[in-house]
Amino acid sequence: MKLFSPERVFFEPTSLKYPLGQKLLEYFSARDIEIIKAPIQKVLQSIPGETENHKYAHAKKTLVITTKKALNLDICKPSADYEFSLVTNCPGNCEYCYLHTTQSFKPYLRAYVNIDDIFNSIKKYIDKNSGNVTTFEVASAGDPLAIEHITGSLAKTIEFFGSLNNGRLRVVTKFDNVDSLLDLKHNSHTRFRFSINSRYVIDTFEHNTANITERIEAASKIANAGYPLGFIVAPLMVYDGWKDQYKELFEALAKRLDLKNIKEPITFELIQHRFTSTAKNVILNRFPNTKLDMEESKRAIKWGMYGRYKYVYPKETSDEVKDYISQLINNNFPDSRIEYFT
Repeated sequence: MKLFSPERVFFEPTSLKYPLGQKLLEYFSARDIEIIKAPIQKVLQSIPGETENHKYAHAKKTLVITTKKALNLDICKPSADYEFSLVTNCPGNCEYCYLHTTQSFKPYLRAYVNIDDIFNSIKKYIDKNSGNVTTFEVASAGDPLAIEHITGSLAKTIEFFGSLNNGRLRVVTKFDNVDSLLDLKHNSHTRFRFSINSRYVIDTFEHNTANITERIEAASKIANAGYPLGFIVAPLMVYDGWKDQYKELFEALAKRLDLKNIKEPITFELIQHRFTSTAKNVILNRFPNTKLDMEESKRAIKWGMYGRYKYVYPKETSDEVKDYISQLINNNFPDSRIEYFT
């Protein structure tokens, strides 16, 4: 797919005190891209657009170069022990995205340039864990691969984790520009997962992301480069023909991967479609013609970690989805591991 290029780039003054900040300023100065030097509080005021939807569209093409101020890491269960961010938000435009709940008023992208500060924070969490292996998710609040061709931060992070005895990295992406990561010294300390789904879900709801063929091809490259490989199948949706399309998905995936040469078990994480009331309101505002099924009366309520309740499929439907998708995985990937269903 075509690599992301922003319409405008904001540089917070503090970002220019770091080598990566200066490097990015040189990078964008050589291109026909609007550059604005201003505090992050000025970003929303400077994004053009006469309506909320127009502003949102321009915000998704706005990149803010800044520093990560809060270096305390949040727990990230069930994916990892902790999460940290190289970037926040994503140039993709998935209608169902859970970031509509947490970042609905700040849909612009942020890239953090104080990488060494982030690494030092990670080391402290590892040291506190008494010699045990500690896992970290880097793509919970944004997709770093989407702008890796600009920042190079993910490559540096992979090699950082490759040098650690007791630290492991987990990455997930909907993009396919992995070529710059294939020859890194990762030492199998980074599990690279691709978000995959049926043709209907990707084509209907996942705008400005790699298509399923591109993601599977990128997954094959990552596996051949010796990375531990995984897939997040999310959000699992029930619709007319869903079983046939998910069957097609897993068969195509198994056919493309060279399973005999993949040493570590492939992992699968299964997440059913859910939404919050906040997200629904934002989605309907930004995507008034959405085909997402968000009828609360057809759903069950599930409480989240932070006191937010979510609407998920009723138990009977949820169990059917779990059993069917698990069967497809076990049939096509008998040596794989399903890490969780939620």
